[in-house]
Amino acid sequence: MRLGNKIANGAYGKKIERIQSSTSPNFFILIYEPINFGITNFFVIPKHFFVPSLIEKRNALSEDAERAKWVGSNILINRIPETGKIFYIKDGSESPKATVISNWKKTLFLREEKQLAAKGWILDVMKCIDKLDKHEFWLEEVYRFEDELKALHPDNQYIQAKIRQQLQLLRDKGYLQFTGGGYYRLS
Repeated sequence: MRLGNKIANGAYGKKIERIQSSTSPNFFILIYEPINFGITNFFVIPKHFFVPSLIEKRNALSEDAERAKWVGSNILINRIPETGKIFYIKDGSESPKATVISNWKKTLFLREEKQLAAKGWILDVMKCIDKLDKHEFWLEEVYRFEDELKALHPDNQYIQAKIRQQLQLLRDKGYLQFTGGGYYRLS
């Protein structure tokens, strides 16, 4: 069994309210084989990775449903950066405790960011870095996601400047290393 792009969740309004109040819980995801109940993946998505843009509003239930007009939500799991999925078990293998703790600590700086729009930008740039699928990369490579980021943040007219700003923040927080000349390395 594998994880899809989204996970059905509770009421949309309450979920957004919890995220905006910073009382969102950590989410633990368990994926198992239905035949032998063997765990294939078990991971946590820390609460500091949740922003409203990761929550999709579902259509309201019909008038004749038991909970008429109730509006649910989906968590867009495919929009969460890989560092936001801390695996205890991955592909059937247990992760060493030190790795789990290290991965958890790597992104705790996100809890400091109280503005959800600013945190959304950080997460979106982290996701772009994930898509490069490289340990080291050039600034120009991240610029290739300009159109995608513009679609996510249509009110921003200075996407490249915002990308540079987020990369500097990620550098300052120890998530990235800037090695000079527009070249970065994941820490």
